[in-house]
Amino acid sequence: MLHNALTQQCNNLSTFDCTQCPRLSGFLQSVKTKHPNYHARPVSAFGDINPKLLIIGLAPGMHGANRTGRPFTGDYAGILLYRTLHQFGFATRPESVAANDGLQLLGCRITNAVKCLPPENKPMPQEIKQCNQYLTAEINEFVQHDGMAILALGTVAHQATLMSLQLKLKDYPFGHGAMHHLPLGNGLKLYDSYHCSRYNTQTKRLTAEMFEKVFDNIVAAIK
Repeated sequence: MLHNALTQQCNNLSTFDCTQCPRLSGFLQSVKTKHPNYHARPVSAFGDINPKLLIIGLAPGMHGANRTGRPFTGDYAGILLYRTLHQFGFATRPESVAANDGLQLLGCRITNAVKCLPPENKPMPQEIKQCNQYLTAEINEFVQHDGMAILALGTVAHQATLMSLQLKLKDYPFGHGAMHHLPLGNGLKLYDSYHCSRYNTQTKRLTAEMFEKVFDNIVAAIK
C-alpha cells in the first residue's frame, strides 16, 4: 500500500506541492515570487511509461526544469543530453525547449534524485534522503521488468540510486563509464556518467564522445 501510494504521488508531482524540506519549499516560494511564470514546484519524471532506460539527474535547474516543469528542458545541461538521446533513438527531437514542444521519449524516462530546485544547485544530504522516497517509488516501478538499465548522471544521482535500492556505496563506486551489475535478480545494470552540466562540458571533463560511449554501452545491453 505504501509503495502504491508513493508511486501515485510521484506520478502527480507536477500538481503535488511537497513541503517536507523547509529550506527547499521556502526557496521555491521566493523563486515563484520573483518569477511568477516559472513552474517552481516539484518536477515530475518525463518520458516513456514502460522504459528500458531510466536516467537520473541531480535536481531541477533554476532556469531549466524549474522554469519549464520538465527535466533538463530549457537549460544548458539538456543540450548534450537530448541531442544524444535523439542520436541513439530515445528521443523524437534533438532539442528540448519547453514542456509543450511535442518532444517524446522512446523507451526512456528521465527523473532527478531531488525533485525541487535547491539553492546554488546543491541539495543538502538530509534533503536528498528525504526526497529518496519518491525516487525509490520510481525505481521500484521501473525495475519490475527484466533487462533494464539506469544511467546516473553524477555522484549524487549514483548514490541516491543505491540508497533507493538499499545497496552499499562502497560496493558500487562511482566512475564515469562504469557499469555495475546490481543484485536484484532481473539483470538490472547501473551505468555512470559525469553530469552533462555546463561546467563539465565546457571544461571538457565530459565530452560528447565520452557521453556517446556510455550510450553505446547501454544500447548494446538493452537493444
